[in-house]
Amino acid sequence: MTPIEWLVSSFQELVAQVPELIQPLVVLFAGAIPFLEAEGASIIGIAGGMNPIVVAISAMAGNFLSVLLVVLFSSRARSAVVDRRSARVAAMAGGPAEASEPSPAAATDPSDPAAPSEPESKGRLRFKRWLVRFGVPGATLLGPLAIPTQFTAAILVAAGTPRRWALLWQAVAIVLWGTIATVSAWAALTFLIAV
Repeated sequence: MTPIEWLVSSFQELVAQVPELIQPLVVLFAGAIPFLEAEGASIIGIAGGMNPIVVAISAMAGNFLSVLLVVLFSSRARSAVVDRRSARVAAMAGGPAEASEPSPAAATDPSDPAAPSEPESKGRLRFKRWLVRFGVPGATLLGPLAIPTQFTAAILVAAGTPRRWALLWQAVAIVLWGTIATVSAWAALTFLIAV
């Protein structure tokens, strides 16, 4: 027995100790974790000896539920920022004294686009280039190659993409990448390792 076969069979014995009704929930929760997502969760479930279809559905559902929460919270945060900026612009337009000399608090406002910010990561910069080049569908489908789907969803909503459009393309990306990961993990364990 090779070390990989031993590792997989030991992991399957560990998973077998968990009740069968709880196993898909473990995969679901693993799919909700950024950087692990449906791809990593499906590999965990397949390596644990679970049914590939149950693994795929659980992993994708967990990933999508976390993306749904991120989209809902990001949408509310964006609405609050946009409303605040609109109110500030309207207030500044109302009085000439306020418009000529900004207050010190306004100069250090973190929501001000001219305010200095932290440098963005390489993954986020790559995703933003994809967003400009390929639009929402292309950037969402390519996004998991650079950053987690939760981050992709937050960037899309912050950029003004409608919630439904972002959720639709996130669902497509999660199903596509989750299916690829599940089939690849199943094929690797079945044909290469023969466990």
